[in-house]
Amino acid sequence: MSTVTISAADINKLRQATGAGMMDCRKALTETNGDFEAAIDWLRKQGQKVAAKRSDREAKEGVVIAQTTADNKTGIVVCVSCETDFVSKNADFVAFVQGIADAAIANNVKTVEELNEASVKGSKVADLINDKLAAIGEKIGITRLERVEAPYVASYIHGANRIGVLVGLSKEAAEVGKDLAMQIAALNPVAVDAASVPADVIAREKAIIVDLMKQDPKMAGKPDDMIAKIAEGKLGAFFKEQTLTAQAFVKDGGKTVADYLKESGDVKVTEFKRVALG
Repeated sequence: MSTVTISAADINKLRQATGAGMMDCRKALTETNGDFEAAIDWLRKQGQKVAAKRSDREAKEGVVIAQTTADNKTGIVVCVSCETDFVSKNADFVAFVQGIADAAIANNVKTVEELNEASVKGSKVADLINDKLAAIGEKIGITRLERVEAPYVASYIHGANRIGVLVGLSKEAAEVGKDLAMQIAALNPVAVDAASVPADVIAREKAIIVDLMKQDPKMAGKPDDMIAKIAEGKLGAFFKEQTLTAQAFVKDGGKTVADYLKESGDVKVTEFKRVALG
């Protein structure tokens, strides 16, 4: 039984993330002592069709900028959060965040801390943020900074600065980069391919598959090692849906992203980053 207070806001956040019903979300949070990620797993173990991966979402409101250096060798994606869409949709605030992103590129920063210390027209980014906070009366801050370095990096901003994507490629291929960035924005894969899925994500997914199998009357009495072996096989469906190169290509469902890359000159994806507002 939960020892923490489950608020209406907590329930609503889980509903928005999973699409599950209010009472199911309340029970999930209660059963997991308010742990948001564990609550998602709990819902999935009850057979609910909800997101299989941890959220990459930042604050509910803000501005995300993704861009590259002039030579397309380095890309950065920056998220600056605020409290209301009134501010996030304001052209002046978008321009303010663009200035911060420009500073990230110009100063070759690698962390949020470095970016806060970077200079824009003689003023530190951290000081400019404090000044903007005082001017607009909302709490704002840099909540995410991601970076990709590769022989060629493509960037993409989707949905009025709500999603930013970077894709690293093995060689220059602007059209491929754009297509893949749009794919990543839309389908949100967890990794480039099965080999690059983090071990903890695989373990989490396998545990959910095993739990669901044990609830199946047809599996009653089956030894654990047999269930574990079957679960390994079922992971194939997860990799097909959740890894970039195994996904169906959004522009042509008759081929996979891997097929598209091979047809496009055997381009390889080195890595990608995706940052999205809630």
